[in-house]
Amino acid sequence: MRNPLSDKIVEIKPSGIRKFFDIVSEMKDAISLGVGEPDFDTPWHIRDEGIYSLEKGRTFYTSNAGLKELKEEICNYLKRRFDLEYDCNKEVIVTVGGSEAIDIALRAMINPGEEVIIPQPSYVSYEPCAILADAVPVIINLKAENEFRLTAQELEEAITDKTKVLILPFPNNPTGAIMEREDLEAIAEVIIKHDIFVISDEIYAELTYKDKHVSIAQLPGMKERTVLINGFSKAYAMTGWRLGYCCAPALITEQMLKIHQFAIMCAPTTSQYAAVEAMKNGDDDVEMMREQYNQRRRYLMHAFEEMGLPCFEPYGAFYVFPCIKEFGMTSDEFATRFLEEEKVAVVPGTAFGDCGEGFLRISYAYSLENLKVAIGRLAEFVGKLKEEQKKSC
Repeated sequence: MRNPLSDKIVEIKPSGIRKFFDIVSEMKDAISLGVGEPDFDTPWHIRDEGIYSLEKGRTFYTSNAGLKELKEEICNYLKRRFDLEYDCNKEVIVTVGGSEAIDIALRAMINPGEEVIIPQPSYVSYEPCAILADAVPVIINLKAENEFRLTAQELEEAITDKTKVLILPFPNNPTGAIMEREDLEAIAEVIIKHDIFVISDEIYAELTYKDKHVSIAQLPGMKERTVLINGFSKAYAMTGWRLGYCCAPALITEQMLKIHQFAIMCAPTTSQYAAVEAMKNGDDDVEMMREQYNQRRRYLMHAFEEMGLPCFEPYGAFYVFPCIKEFGMTSDEFATRFLEEEKVAVVPGTAFGDCGEGFLRISYAYSLENLKVAIGRLAEFVGKLKEEQKKSC
């Protein structure tokens, strides 16, 4: 029989995150620190608005780009929080999560053979989505000594005459790294110099613990070059509602909307009504959750210091990225043995790019009680490994 499969799809590797999640789901008394999903319930007033929309029979399609009221509230939010102004009628699309926005942005912007620069370690979807858009992914391996920030020099060295788009994934999953204003200003100079574009994934914009998040779209000359992507999953604990959005110049959103129309039609109606309430009245919820995450972040950094596990201090998202190179194991070997012996799941750094070798992603989107148990087991495991090293010397 003729092969029914696309070579391109077959060659794409499945997500490295799900492997350990699937194992731990069937393991008794195991703890997972592997999935980047808030442990908080969606705030009640947001859920209540979704329920109310169902009771009122608001179960029909919305316009393709999304409810006008929601698009207006997204624009109000971006103006209020980041001093960014967008036309809700022409420059905003409500998507099925931020992941759809990444996909349709690349497909709308890329011609076959054009290059997309992807700093790694980073979210698992960027490289496959670039490949699906017939782009050539160009990987920049970010460095621990730079706190996993993208430098202007690294970007400059990666650009060729085929470069079209830079994906800017900050605050970063998996490292927790952030880019501050001066970092972005240096990057913006290179972008403008080479006349390229940016897809800025800012899904963790509200989860920063140092200074207020700065979007590259805020910088002079950058809004017209930027597709800004955000959503409701992380900041509002709305992962299952599957809702995101993108903001960009109308020239780009007009083409993105075509793909969205044919592939999706519109984002879930109930979710959109709930998101209106989140945008209007959710700031206090975000602040409460951010404070809880920050408490957990500080606990983990202190715990790593006590057990002698190197980890740069992350100031964004809800991940830490400790280094385990001293133990002479690959990230996958360490994570597998840790799961088998201590029943705790973490994600190997290589799930987010080859340069993640020697690191682990640990999510602190879990209760402090669970974190304390899991990190206690990690301390025991690290102690055991250090004893093994002493005996082998």
